[in-house]
Amino acid sequence: MEKILIVDDSVVQATQLKTILADEYDVTIAQTAEDGLCRASGENYSLILLDVVMPGMDGFTLLKKLQEEIITQSVPVILITSLSDVEHEQRGLVLGAVDYITKPFHSLIVKARVNTHIKLYNYRRQAERQSMTDQLTGVANRRRYDRYSAVKWHEAARLQVPFSICMFDIDHFKIYNDKFGHPAGDKVIAAVAKTIASHLQRNTDFVARYGGEEFVALSLGEPSEKIFAHLKKIRQAVEDLHIPHDPSVSEWVTVSVGGVTTVPLAESSYGSYLKIADTMLYDAKKHGRNRVVWANERMQQLREK
Repeated sequence: MEKILIVDDSVVQATQLKTILADEYDVTIAQTAEDGLCRASGENYSLILLDVVMPGMDGFTLLKKLQEEIITQSVPVILITSLSDVEHEQRGLVLGAVDYITKPFHSLIVKARVNTHIKLYNYRRQAERQSMTDQLTGVANRRRYDRYSAVKWHEAARLQVPFSICMFDIDHFKIYNDKFGHPAGDKVIAAVAKTIASHLQRNTDFVARYGGEEFVALSLGEPSEKIFAHLKKIRQAVEDLHIPHDPSVSEWVTVSVGGVTTVPLAESSYGSYLKIADTMLYDAKKHGRNRVVWANERMQQLREK
């Protein structure tokens, strides 16, 4: 069921809207702009109904804040108002509202406009998902990774939970391509992606194709020792696929893995820790490939083998 957030300081008005929509949607009410912003940032809503006139932070200010947040800027907002003059309507539309509903409410109009904008939102989300999926592997592409990593890095800093960045690279992949051909190489990339993704399926895990034969994974909430142990299992699972390689370099296709776990500070840079993860990957290759090298929260190196 699609989720709708109503932000309105009037209990009577919010309850009336909820009654109109509750038979088709999962409706949540927030009675302050601050609570609305918090809920919108923490949950996935398909539409926000926002009262313009509220004490403290008004609807226009909240709308501006929602448009500035990466996680909420694509969620459609319909403004609820008794202000019917053109100036206020123009201001809301310029700030990013998709529509207006004026008081007093007419239930058929409310339902029709809500249904229309949720359908449009779902069409956009479907198109966006397709544009952010790597066509060869089915995992996220670089564009989606860039967006997701920024959001989750800030979330981990806000919640003060461990954040892990992991880099995977298929060993001696150029040699494999030269020997078996690019179609076979594409099958290897797809098989490795499927194996990695099948082991990282929690809501707090994320896998993307970083480029070529490289993948990146992000994970929230687990300490470095647990992540390190889990990635050793993933590395072994790739080897256990028993995809024959050129015997001059390896019996089977394998991956090297490098990464880092940290509890981000508000002022810390995601890019600097991505470089650390990449350095760990380089060390894994330098020390023989087909292994995991990790930097823990104290920047101590953990090595497999």
